[in-house]
Amino acid sequence: MLTVVAGLIEAEGKILVCQRRRGDRFEFMWEFPGGKLQMGETPQAGLARELREELGVEAVVGAEVFRTRHRYADMSEAIELIFFAVVVEPTAVRNIVFENTEWRTPETLGDLNFLPADREFVEKLARREIVARRPAAAG
Repeated sequence: MLTVVAGLIEAEGKILVCQRRRGDRFEFMWEFPGGKLQMGETPQAGLARELREELGVEAVVGAEVFRTRHRYADMSEAIELIFFAVVVEPTAVRNIVFENTEWRTPETLGDLNFLPADREFVEKLARREIVARRPAAAG
């Protein structure tokens, strides 16, 4: 099974979502920032690395907020997708690898064409069954 991590990043009541680039697998579909773990990485460390690579930010990765499994028809193995609450400095977010990034209220997430693996999570966010919980400050 392939482990993928994603960040639930909230600022001022809006959640950061990202659109895959033209030419990428699942082009123009929306997702939450994150990616595949590398060998030996913890989920939290992998997510922090992915957020540096994709958004140019240092992240405080907090608690796991949702976990799901999905199998894409064209992939040989299923994915386990783990979402974590994440805090970043919103003004520091840079779009490095995506077609677009947007800050959206939870209720409007369903207006976007999300990756199939993300859709249950999107529905739970829109219904406020899951809310972005800020990680506790270190120290």
